[in-house]
Amino acid sequence: MRVSGRKGESAGQHMNAKAEADFFMGRSTLCYAMLHRGLPFVCLLLFVGRVDAQIQVDLKFKRLQYIAYEPVIATVGITNLAGRDIDFHDADAQSWFGFEVTGSEGQPIAPATTAKAQAPLKLETGQKVTQQIDLTPLYPVHDFGAYHVRAHIYFADLGKFFYSTTRVFEVTDARPIWEQTVGIPDGTAAPGDVRTYSLLTNRFPDHTSLYVRVQDKDTGMVYATYSLGRMIVFEQPQAEVDRENRLHVLHCAAPRNWSYSRIGLNGELIGHSSFMETNSRPRLIHAANGEVAVSGGIIEAPAAATARSNAPKLSDRPPGLPKDDR
Repeated sequence: MRVSGRKGESAGQHMNAKAEADFFMGRSTLCYAMLHRGLPFVCLLLFVGRVDAQIQVDLKFKRLQYIAYEPVIATVGITNLAGRDIDFHDADAQSWFGFEVTGSEGQPIAPATTAKAQAPLKLETGQKVTQQIDLTPLYPVHDFGAYHVRAHIYFADLGKFFYSTTRVFEVTDARPIWEQTVGIPDGTAAPGDVRTYSLLTNRFPDHTSLYVRVQDKDTGMVYATYSLGRMIVFEQPQAEVDRENRLHVLHCAAPRNWSYSRIGLNGELIGHSSFMETNSRPRLIHAANGEVAVSGGIIEAPAAATARSNAPKLSDRPPGLPKDDR
Protein backbone atom coordinates (compact mmCIF):
# COMPACT_ATOMS: atom_id res chain seq x y z
CA MET A 1 0.00 0.00 0.00
CA ARG A 2 2.83 2.29 0.84
CA VAL A 3 4.59 1.48 -2.46
CA SER A 4 1.37 1.95 -4.40
CA GLY A 5 0.91 5.39 -2.81
CA ARG A 6 4.33 6.45 -3.97
CA LYS A 7 3.52 5.39 -7.53
CA GLY A 8 0.26 7.41 -7.50
CA GLU A 9 2.05 10.39 -6.09
CA SER A 10 4.80 10.08 -8.73
CA ALA A 11 2.23 9.84 -11.51
CA GLY A 12 0.44 12.94 -10.23
CA GLN A 13 3.67 14.88 -10.05
CA HIS A 14 4.52 13.79 -13.61
CA MET A 15 1.13 14.99 -14.88
CA ASN A 16 1.53 18.35 -13.09
CA ALA A 17 5.02 18.82 -14.51
CA LYS A 18 3.77 18.06 -18.03
CA ALA A 19 0.87 20.52 -17.66
CA GLU A 20 3.22 23.17 -16.37
CA ALA A 21 5.62 22.60 -19.28
CA ASP A 22 2.72 22.80 -21.76
CA PHE A 23 1.56 26.04 -20.14
CA PHE A 24 4.95 27.70 -20.37
CA MET A 25 5.41 26.39 -23.93
CA GLY A 26 2.07 27.95 -24.86
CA ARG A 27 3.07 31.29 -23.31
CA SER A 28 6.42 31.21 -25.12
CA THR A 29 4.68 30.49 -28.44
CA LEU A 30 2.19 33.32 -27.82
CA CYS A 31 4.98 35.77 -26.91
CA TYR A 32 6.94 34.78 -30.01
CA ALA A 33 3.89 35.26 -32.23
CA MET A 34 3.18 38.68 -30.69
CA LEU A 35 6.81 39.71 -31.05
CA HIS A 36 6.92 38.45 -34.63
CA ARG A 37 3.76 40.32 -35.59
CA GLY A 38 4.85 43.48 -33.74
CA LEU A 39 8.44 43.56 -35.05
CA PRO A 40 7.68 45.74 -38.14
CA PHE A 41 5.91 48.22 -35.90
CA VAL A 42 8.85 48.30 -33.49
CA CYS A 43 11.25 48.80 -36.41
CA LEU A 44 9.04 51.62 -37.75
CA LEU A 45 9.13 53.33 -34.37
CA LEU A 46 12.90 53.04 -34.30
CA PHE A 47 13.13 54.47 -37.85
CA VAL A 48 10.76 57.31 -37.06
CA GLY A 49 12.77 58.26 -34.01
CA ARG A 50 16.00 58.13 -35.96
CA VAL A 51 14.73 60.28 -38.86
CA ASP A 52 13.04 62.65 -36.43
CA ALA A 53 16.37 63.36 -34.80
CA GLN A 54 18.49 63.42 -37.93
CA ILE A 55 16.88 65.76 -40.47
CA GLN A 56 18.53 69.09 -39.72
CA VAL A 57 17.18 72.46 -40.90
CA ASP A 58 19.30 75.61 -40.53
CA LEU A 59 18.35 79.26 -41.14
CA LYS A 60 20.62 82.30 -41.18
CA PHE A 61 20.51 85.98 -42.12
CA LYS A 62 23.68 87.91 -42.92
CA ARG A 63 22.71 90.79 -40.70
CA LEU A 64 20.12 91.93 -38.22
CA GLN A 65 19.02 95.25 -39.77
CA TYR A 66 17.41 95.95 -43.16
CA ILE A 67 15.61 98.96 -44.60
CA ALA A 68 12.07 98.83 -45.94
CA TYR A 69 11.67 96.99 -49.29
CA GLU A 70 15.31 95.92 -49.31
CA PRO A 71 15.96 92.24 -50.23
CA VAL A 72 16.05 90.13 -47.06
CA ILE A 73 18.10 87.10 -48.03
CA ALA A 74 17.53 83.95 -45.95
CA THR A 75 20.12 81.19 -46.20
CA VAL A 76 18.50 77.78 -45.64
CA GLY A 77 20.45 74.57 -45.12
CA ILE A 78 18.98 71.04 -45.08
CA THR A 79 21.15 68.13 -43.92
CA ASN A 80 20.28 64.43 -44.20
CA LEU A 81 21.79 62.50 -41.28
CA ALA A 82 19.17 59.71 -41.28
CA GLY A 83 21.45 57.05 -42.79
CA ARG A 84 19.40 56.64 -45.98
CA ASP A 85 18.30 58.69 -48.99
CA ILE A 86 15.21 60.85 -48.43
CA ASP A 87 12.72 62.27 -50.94
CA PHE A 88 10.98 65.56 -50.16
CA HIS A 89 7.82 66.33 -52.12
CA ASP A 90 4.44 68.04 -51.72
CA ALA A 91 1.76 65.84 -50.17
CA ASP A 92 -1.35 66.00 -47.99
CA ALA A 93 -2.06 69.52 -49.37
CA GLN A 94 1.24 70.64 -47.84
CA SER A 95 4.23 72.18 -49.60
CA TRP A 96 7.37 70.35 -48.54
CA PHE A 97 9.23 73.63 -47.93
CA GLY A 98 8.17 76.96 -46.46
CA PHE A 99 8.58 79.65 -43.82
CA GLU A 100 6.70 80.79 -40.75
CA VAL A 101 6.92 84.57 -40.21
CA THR A 102 5.57 86.47 -37.21
CA GLY A 103 5.64 90.14 -36.30
CA SER A 104 7.09 91.83 -33.23
CA GLU A 105 3.87 91.19 -31.26
CA GLY A 106 3.65 87.54 -32.28
CA GLN A 107 1.05 88.05 -35.01
CA PRO A 108 1.39 85.66 -37.98
CA ILE A 109 2.45 87.23 -41.29
CA ALA A 110 0.65 85.60 -44.22
CA PRO A 111 2.41 85.22 -47.59
CA ALA A 112 1.98 88.22 -49.88
CA THR A 113 1.54 86.05 -52.96
CA THR A 114 0.93 82.43 -53.79
CA ALA A 115 4.40 80.99 -54.28
CA LYS A 116 5.06 78.48 -57.02
CA ALA A 117 5.28 74.85 -55.95
CA GLN A 118 8.79 73.75 -55.11
CA ALA A 119 10.29 70.99 -57.21
CA PRO A 120 10.78 67.69 -55.32
CA LEU A 121 14.18 67.23 -53.73
CA LYS A 122 16.09 63.98 -53.25
CA LEU A 123 18.65 64.28 -50.51
CA GLU A 124 21.22 61.51 -50.38
CA THR A 125 22.46 60.19 -47.07
CA GLY A 126 24.94 62.59 -45.51
CA GLN A 127 24.21 65.31 -48.10
CA LYS A 128 23.57 68.98 -47.29
CA VAL A 129 21.99 71.52 -49.62
CA THR A 130 22.10 75.28 -49.04
CA GLN A 131 19.89 77.79 -50.82
CA GLN A 132 19.29 81.54 -50.58
CA ILE A 133 15.80 83.02 -50.80
CA ASP A 134 14.63 86.65 -50.84
CA LEU A 135 11.73 86.98 -48.37
CA THR A 136 10.76 90.49 -49.49
CA PRO A 137 8.57 89.51 -52.50
CA LEU A 138 7.09 86.57 -50.59
CA TYR A 139 5.96 88.21 -47.32
CA PRO A 140 4.84 91.77 -46.43
CA VAL A 141 7.85 92.56 -44.24
CA HIS A 142 8.07 96.25 -45.20
CA ASP A 143 6.66 97.85 -42.06
CA PHE A 144 9.13 98.96 -39.41
CA GLY A 145 9.69 96.51 -36.58
CA ALA A 146 11.14 93.09 -35.76
CA TYR A 147 10.23 89.89 -37.61
CA HIS A 148 10.69 86.33 -36.37
CA VAL A 149 11.30 83.66 -39.02
CA ARG A 150 11.77 79.91 -39.03
CA ALA A 151 12.00 77.56 -42.00
CA HIS A 152 10.14 74.27 -42.06
CA ILE A 153 10.38 71.03 -44.01
CA TYR A 154 7.40 68.68 -44.43
CA PHE A 155 8.45 65.02 -44.67
CA ALA A 156 5.50 63.24 -46.30
CA ASP A 157 6.66 59.71 -45.39
CA LEU A 158 6.09 60.53 -41.72
CA GLY A 159 3.47 63.27 -42.13
CA LYS A 160 5.67 65.46 -39.96
CA PHE A 161 7.23 68.95 -40.00
CA PHE A 162 10.84 69.71 -39.11
CA TYR A 163 11.80 73.23 -38.10
CA SER A 164 14.85 75.44 -37.99
CA THR A 165 15.79 77.66 -35.09
CA THR A 166 13.84 80.94 -35.10
CA ARG A 167 15.86 83.91 -36.37
CA VAL A 168 15.07 87.62 -36.05
CA PHE A 169 15.66 90.60 -38.32
CA GLU A 170 14.59 94.24 -38.00
CA VAL A 171 13.23 96.60 -40.65
CA THR A 172 14.14 100.27 -40.17
CA ASP A 173 14.03 103.49 -42.17
CA ALA A 174 16.91 105.12 -44.05
CA ARG A 175 17.75 108.80 -44.49
CA PRO A 176 16.81 110.26 -47.92
CA ILE A 177 19.49 112.50 -49.45
CA TRP A 178 18.32 112.93 -53.07
CA GLU A 179 15.14 112.42 -55.10
CA GLN A 180 14.03 112.89 -58.72
CA THR A 181 10.72 112.07 -60.44
CA VAL A 182 10.76 111.28 -64.18
CA GLY A 183 8.26 110.26 -66.80
CA ILE A 184 8.18 106.98 -68.73
CA PRO A 185 9.51 107.55 -72.29
CA ASP A 186 7.37 106.35 -75.20
CA GLY A 187 8.11 102.81 -76.29
CA THR A 188 9.62 101.86 -72.94
CA ALA A 189 8.55 98.54 -71.44
CA ALA A 190 7.61 99.95 -68.05
CA PRO A 191 4.10 100.13 -66.54
CA GLY A 192 2.70 103.37 -65.15
CA ASP A 193 3.35 107.02 -66.00
CA VAL A 194 6.16 108.13 -63.69
CA ARG A 195 9.03 106.87 -61.58
CA THR A 196 10.66 108.44 -58.53
CA TYR A 197 14.33 107.70 -57.96
CA SER A 198 15.61 108.14 -54.40
CA LEU A 199 19.04 107.87 -52.85
CA LEU A 200 19.14 106.99 -49.15
CA THR A 201 21.83 106.31 -46.57
CA ASN A 202 21.79 103.88 -43.69
CA ARG A 203 24.34 103.77 -40.88
CA PHE A 204 25.52 100.39 -39.60
CA PRO A 205 27.79 99.92 -36.59
CA ASP A 206 30.95 99.88 -38.71
CA HIS A 207 30.02 101.62 -41.99
CA THR A 208 27.44 103.61 -43.96
CA SER A 209 25.72 102.22 -47.05
CA LEU A 210 24.16 104.06 -50.00
CA TYR A 211 20.77 102.79 -51.19
CA VAL A 212 18.66 103.41 -54.28
CA ARG A 213 14.87 103.10 -54.38
CA VAL A 214 12.65 103.18 -57.47
CA GLN A 215 8.91 103.65 -56.96
CA ASP A 216 5.66 105.04 -58.31
CA LYS A 217 4.51 107.35 -55.54
CA ASP A 218 1.07 107.80 -57.10
CA THR A 219 0.24 104.10 -56.75
CA GLY A 220 2.56 103.31 -53.84
CA MET A 221 4.30 100.63 -55.90
CA VAL A 222 7.97 100.10 -54.95
CA TYR A 223 9.87 98.43 -57.78
CA ALA A 224 13.23 98.04 -56.07
CA THR A 225 15.28 99.02 -53.03
CA TYR A 226 18.86 97.84 -52.65
CA SER A 227 22.32 98.84 -51.55
CA LEU A 228 24.81 100.31 -54.02
CA GLY A 229 27.63 99.58 -51.56
CA ARG A 230 29.53 101.30 -48.81
CA MET A 231 30.11 105.03 -49.02
CA ILE A 232 32.35 107.64 -47.41
CA VAL A 233 29.95 109.99 -45.70
CA PHE A 234 31.81 113.26 -46.31
CA GLU A 235 31.70 112.73 -50.10
CA GLN A 236 28.27 113.60 -51.51
CA PRO A 237 27.07 111.08 -54.15
CA GLN A 238 26.53 112.39 -57.68
CA ALA A 239 23.28 111.53 -59.50
CA GLU A 240 22.19 112.26 -63.08
CA VAL A 241 19.31 111.11 -65.30
CA ASP A 242 20.07 110.43 -68.97
CA ARG A 243 17.86 111.05 -72.00
CA GLU A 244 16.12 107.68 -71.53
CA ASN A 245 15.40 108.64 -67.91
CA ARG A 246 17.76 106.02 -66.50
CA LEU A 247 19.58 106.92 -63.30
CA HIS A 248 23.38 107.20 -63.06
CA VAL A 249 25.02 107.29 -59.60
CA LEU A 250 28.68 107.90 -58.77
CA HIS A 251 29.78 107.73 -55.13
CA CYS A 252 33.01 107.40 -53.16
CA ALA A 253 33.13 103.86 -51.77
CA ALA A 254 36.64 104.01 -50.23
CA PRO A 255 39.62 106.37 -50.30
CA ARG A 256 40.44 107.06 -53.99
CA ASN A 257 37.87 104.45 -55.07
CA TRP A 258 34.57 105.41 -56.74
CA SER A 259 31.59 103.24 -57.52
CA TYR A 260 29.48 103.87 -60.66
CA SER A 261 25.99 102.39 -61.07
CA ARG A 262 23.28 102.63 -63.73
CA ILE A 263 19.68 101.90 -62.76
CA GLY A 264 16.68 101.29 -65.03
CA LEU A 265 13.10 102.49 -64.73
CA ASN A 266 11.95 99.23 -63.16
CA GLY A 267 14.78 99.27 -60.63
CA GLU A 268 17.04 96.86 -62.48
CA LEU A 269 20.79 97.31 -62.09
CA ILE A 270 21.91 97.89 -65.67
CA GLY A 271 25.61 98.16 -64.93
CA HIS A 272 28.14 98.57 -62.15
CA SER A 273 31.85 99.43 -62.29
CA SER A 274 34.63 100.95 -60.19
CA PHE A 275 36.95 103.86 -60.89
CA MET A 276 40.29 104.64 -59.27
CA GLU A 277 41.09 108.25 -58.59
CA THR A 278 44.27 109.41 -60.37
CA ASN A 279 45.38 112.98 -61.05
CA SER A 280 41.72 113.82 -61.60
CA ARG A 281 38.73 112.84 -59.51
CA PRO A 282 35.95 110.89 -61.31
CA ARG A 283 32.74 112.85 -61.91
CA LEU A 284 29.52 112.51 -63.88
CA ILE A 285 29.13 114.63 -66.99
CA HIS A 286 25.93 115.29 -68.92
CA ALA A 287 26.62 115.53 -72.66
CA ALA A 288 24.66 117.76 -75.04
CA ASN A 289 22.92 114.72 -76.57
CA GLY A 290 21.57 113.69 -73.18
CA GLU A 291 24.03 110.87 -72.50
CA VAL A 292 25.68 110.56 -69.08
CA ALA A 293 29.23 109.30 -68.60
CA VAL A 294 32.11 109.30 -66.12
CA SER A 295 34.96 111.72 -66.71
CA GLY A 296 38.31 111.33 -64.95
CA GLY A 297 39.92 108.47 -63.08
CA ILE A 298 40.67 105.00 -64.44
CA ILE A 299 38.05 102.29 -64.73
CA GLU A 300 38.96 99.34 -62.57
CA ALA A 301 36.35 96.60 -62.65
CA PRO A 302 33.40 96.78 -65.02
CA ALA A 303 30.66 94.32 -64.21
CA ALA A 304 27.80 93.13 -66.39
CA ALA A 305 24.30 93.72 -65.12
CA THR A 306 22.26 90.87 -63.75
CA ALA A 307 18.48 90.85 -64.08
CA ARG A 308 16.55 91.03 -60.83
CA SER A 309 13.98 88.28 -60.25
CA ASN A 310 10.47 89.13 -59.09
CA ALA A 311 9.48 85.54 -58.15
CA PRO A 312 12.23 83.91 -56.09
CA LYS A 313 12.26 80.12 -55.76
CA LEU A 314 14.17 77.83 -53.47
CA SER A 315 17.00 77.67 -56.00
CA ASP A 316 17.21 81.44 -56.45
CA ARG A 317 20.36 83.36 -55.62
CA PRO A 318 20.55 87.01 -54.57
CA PRO A 319 20.54 89.47 -57.49
CA GLY A 320 23.84 90.67 -58.90
CA LEU A 321 24.25 93.72 -56.76
CA PRO A 322 27.44 95.35 -55.52
CA LYS A 323 29.09 93.08 -52.98
CA ASP A 324 27.84 94.76 -49.83
CA ASP A 325 25.20 92.79 -47.95
CA ARG A 326 26.33 93.66 -44.47
